[in-house]
Amino acid sequence: MNIFSRIYYKYRRVMKAIQLFFLISGPGIIVMIADNDAGGITTYAATGAKFGYGLLWFLALLGPVAYVIQEMTVRLGAVTKRGHAEAIFYAFGPFWGWFALTDLVFLNWLTLITEFIGMTAALSIFGVHPAITVLLVCCVMGFMVLRGRYWTWEKLSFFFCALNIIYIPAAFLVHPSISEVVQTGFVPHFPGGFNGELFFFLMANIGTTIAPWMVFFQQSSVVDKGLQEKDIPWGRLDTAVGSLFTILIAFFVVIMTGTLLRGVEIQSAEQAALKLMDLHRYLGALLAIGLFNAGFLGAICISLASSWSFGEVFGWAHSLNNKVREAPWFYAFYFVMLISAGLVVLIPGAPLVLITLFVQVIATTLLSATLIFLILLLNDGDLMGKYRNTLFQNILTIGIAACLIVLATLYSVSVLFPSLFLP
Repeated sequence: MNIFSRIYYKYRRVMKAIQLFFLISGPGIIVMIADNDAGGITTYAATGAKFGYGLLWFLALLGPVAYVIQEMTVRLGAVTKRGHAEAIFYAFGPFWGWFALTDLVFLNWLTLITEFIGMTAALSIFGVHPAITVLLVCCVMGFMVLRGRYWTWEKLSFFFCALNIIYIPAAFLVHPSISEVVQTGFVPHFPGGFNGELFFFLMANIGTTIAPWMVFFQQSSVVDKGLQEKDIPWGRLDTAVGSLFTILIAFFVVIMTGTLLRGVEIQSAEQAALKLMDLHRYLGALLAIGLFNAGFLGAICISLASSWSFGEVFGWAHSLNNKVREAPWFYAFYFVMLISAGLVVLIPGAPLVLITLFVQVIATTLLSATLIFLILLLNDGDLMGKYRNTLFQNILTIGIAACLIVLATLYSVSVLFPSLFLP
């Protein structure tokens, strides 16, 4: 075999591997990029405005942490062929199953409301009435799920994932100092000293990067997509690529606001977009468009996570490959969640700030339980076989879970009793 033949066959193998990756990829990339939802973009924008580039190093740590947690859902879904809610019912019984499912659905509904808050705020910058935004979002999301094929829904979701990358060119438009970004952003330190305010921002960034709905969504998505045990390595790569992109996008949002809005108090991404418009018209518009897309991506995943979980528990047909007549309760629950969340945003005087507060507290509470269930399931030898956690994976995941549980508990306390963390 001459050198040209060897090059040709290597090229064929590489191209087949790339094609196989694109066939199997989806759940990991979508869940990770969707994690940069409306609340996430707001948190990153506020972090950059408050601390400049000072917390980029902390965000860099969260990418691997999110990967370690979500990788377990790939193995669990591919091996058991069950979504996370069904797996909890099967392994731990009805009490813990209903506990996990009830908390998840209530939290997801509240989180959906925050996504609609972000989307309506973003389009209101361009003069679009909130009612029009809610109607538009419900129609587009309805179109996506009613196509009757998981593959179609996934490819449409990939399109919105690609739009999330809008923050990368936006950050380059502000011409940040690369040397300053590296020197002040990636050397671990606590800008201004460790205090209650900094702790709040650290926990807010953790909460936007690691959320309970992500575990439920990705495992159900792996099952609906039909991934097998042999596909686990590709599922891991899919999740790793998604983790990389979610942190890169977070970096660029922080860099953008850290360059132009450093020292400015930011309460929302909408406020950041308006302030950026005063400085750079196109930057503000890009941030607003990105905020809408982030909320839309979050809504896509969160609404399905709830419907999948309910379908699993009640034994309904619950696949996007089912037509409406084949899975009426699955789609009915999906649209009830979606439309009711959108309508709450349109209620005059609705306590949207209070809802956001509840989302933070409930999410941290459910996160602890979700991680414990996940680790216990991955250590069940009868359930997982050779794909159960290794000793190293247990040390890593238990260490991460312990840290997150402690921090989540402190964060819940800080939200409910902020005076305890004042300097």
